[in-house]
Amino acid sequence: MNIDLEYYRIFYYVAKAGSFTQAGEELCISQPAVSQAVKLLETNLGSKLFVRIPKGVKLTPEGEVLYSYVQRGYEYILMGEAKFQKMLDLENGEIRIGASDMTLQFYLLPYLEKFHEKFPRIKVMVTNAPTPETIDFLYEGKIDFGIVSEPFEAKPEIEIKKIMKIQDIFVAGSRFQHLQEQILSYKALEELPIICLEHNTSSRRYIDEFLKANEVELKPEFELAMSDIIVKFASRNLGIGCVVKDFAKESLDAGDLFELTFDTDIPKRHFCIITGHNNPISTAAKELLGMLDVRL
Repeated sequence: MNIDLEYYRIFYYVAKAGSFTQAGEELCISQPAVSQAVKLLETNLGSKLFVRIPKGVKLTPEGEVLYSYVQRGYEYILMGEAKFQKMLDLENGEIRIGASDMTLQFYLLPYLEKFHEKFPRIKVMVTNAPTPETIDFLYEGKIDFGIVSEPFEAKPEIEIKKIMKIQDIFVAGSRFQHLQEQILSYKALEELPIICLEHNTSSRRYIDEFLKANEVELKPEFELAMSDIIVKFASRNLGIGCVVKDFAKESLDAGDLFELTFDTDIPKRHFCIITGHNNPISTAAKELLGMLDVRL
């Protein structure tokens, strides 16, 4: 049975109002057009849907059964439209972001604060994971976008925007004070107790590749999951910490740690925003990306 859904919409308003005239006013169509639509629906269904009463119309038993289903369906559509409009108006919706501790703390967090102030009803979910896992989450459609640190490999469907430079350094505490005035070669690190990140991070891979190019192989004393823990270990003189400089800034400023000086600096790298060409982006996510100066 192929019946125009507009007939059901008109039927809904007539049944709800109990009047052809009032239904026409709500729908902004003439009363004869309402009557014609109901008559066509009755013809297609093979049964009367309304009977006339002094103050309008009322449903027949068959009409009551049909209305019980049409009412739920049509009002559910109206609810969907309302929620959809709220998402467009940024009164509702959610954003799914992938970020590491480092990218969240030193780049994303201030933007999230501003976004939440402007759009407090938008739900923001941040999946905290290293860069390789964040990229996998984007491939799988589990996040709208990710903020990752170089180096990483990505498929052609991933759009990459470099957003902020970062500097990797080695830091030490008072136990290693004798190194503070020296200009070291990276080869010296092979003789020192090293504290660094685990292998499954882009930061560790970057340092390993840089040192390998300088014929240096690290054999760390401690391999940790979080950079802020590396800073705490180094502050307690448990070894030489390898971190992004931002993580150690507070301890460096306080004099709890100092930065080791080498004959060459480690080249800077970047935080990057990654989006997927095949991933649908919500209106809310587009708004936040706009704050991050990313245009889709």
